[in-house]
Amino acid sequence: MTLKVIGAGFGRTGTLSLKIALEQLEVGPCYHMSEIHQAPQRAAKWREAADGGKPDWDGIFDGYASTVDWPAAHYWRELADYYPEAKVLLSHRDAKGWYKSISNTIHKVMQAIEDDGSSAFKSSPAAMAAKIVKVQTFQGRLGEESYAIDVFEKHNQAVRDTIAPERLLVYQPGDGWEPICKFLGVPVPKSDYPRTNSTQEFYEQFVDFGEKRDE
Repeated sequence: MTLKVIGAGFGRTGTLSLKIALEQLEVGPCYHMSEIHQAPQRAAKWREAADGGKPDWDGIFDGYASTVDWPAAHYWRELADYYPEAKVLLSHRDAKGWYKSISNTIHKVMQAIEDDGSSAFKSSPAAMAAKIVKVQTFQGRLGEESYAIDVFEKHNQAVRDTIAPERLLVYQPGDGWEPICKFLGVPVPKSDYPRTNSTQEFYEQFVDFGEKRDE
């Protein structure tokens, strides 16, 4: 199995709903940060990539047909080159709404874990996520709204400028099934497009992220 869809959108742009949607369309399993939460040992290979090692993409995505969300979204260029037949899906939303969402979820959880000062943090998947998201994507400035929004907007524009139009779908959570199904050449399901991962659902899912280990 090889990747058919690469999600280039940042977290908190409807990526968990998108994961569920792609799996319903049989373009799955779909790799999402939640996969690492459920199987913390997966973090080790991402840690190697974050530390400058050569990523084992085929090993990381073994058994998966698609990926969305971080950590993969940080490596969208590399993945687009490595899987030239894969389509690229850029999930996005208005910048102010995105920042409000990420500051109330991902940033708050990462900050709380770091502030705890526990040595266990260093061996948790959350440490890997913090390095890729907070440090490498936002240069440690995720808490600065104007800076984070600038990174977000420049990222989205870079994807648009780099990926050929026929290979790229720019998608907002409210767009529903039709654009994705047309893009992938699959029938539109009769069921409603999935909606999940509100702020409350995020906390319920990731409350223990910093306590897990990647050994």
